[in-house]
Amino acid sequence: MLFDTHAHLYDDKFQYDREEMIADVLKTVEHVVIPAEDRKTGAQALALAEQYPAFYCAVGVHPHLAAAMTEEDFAQIKTWAQTEKKVVAIGEIGLDYYYDNSPRDIQQEVFRRFVKLGIELDLPIIIHDRDAHGDTLRILQEEAHPRLRGILHCYSGSYEMAAELLKLGFYISFSGTVVFPKSTKLKDVARRLPLDRLLIETDSPYLTPPPFRGRRNDPTRVYYVAEELARLHDMPVEEMIEITSRNAKTIYRIND
Repeated sequence: MLFDTHAHLYDDKFQYDREEMIADVLKTVEHVVIPAEDRKTGAQALALAEQYPAFYCAVGVHPHLAAAMTEEDFAQIKTWAQTEKKVVAIGEIGLDYYYDNSPRDIQQEVFRRFVKLGIELDLPIIIHDRDAHGDTLRILQEEAHPRLRGILHCYSGSYEMAAELLKLGFYISFSGTVVFPKSTKLKDVARRLPLDRLLIETDSPYLTPPPFRGRRNDPTRVYYVAEELARLHDMPVEEMIEITSRNAKTIYRIND
């Protein structure tokens, strides 16, 4: 059974058929982790995780919304992470220099604060890194700790960066972008990484893989990411699904 390590199932794009979509997902997907973007979506992600046994969630503040975070937001997120059994990670956190929706210094401050929280609570962190590879890696190296670990979601960096992240205890997650025919550099990174650090995700409702480009994404389509990674590693897709599911349960500490 598949494990989608990153899907925003609270998103408004699912508002008209969420229950039907989830029923379809549960036919082929064993687990989904739903990462939050702020306090509001944290509550929504937690509600879905509590409603469906197969779902888990992460809580944090996305870099787009870093400038809007309040002390009350941080306190609530920390409380959820400390007390709610369905919270398995801190995230989605990180840096986004493509849109720069929050000033970069504030993004870095909030990111570092959540990195420290993950270490404090011994939870993995889920990192969003877009056009900010250097600062993302620098901050993680500066905050290196035996309990620091996590996931670089929707990976878009180099093999050299990935190798440094592996040393820090991170897993590398690939989305539908690795399926795109023109993603040759990303495919090469995926091919060179060790099997025990690979993860798959959809980032639903975004980044829909071929042959469904242009449509809303959902966790059923994580299969196509597994299929591409299996092709790159020259193995049956069933074996890749087993490997990535085992890896996901390891990093999220899910025992079932």
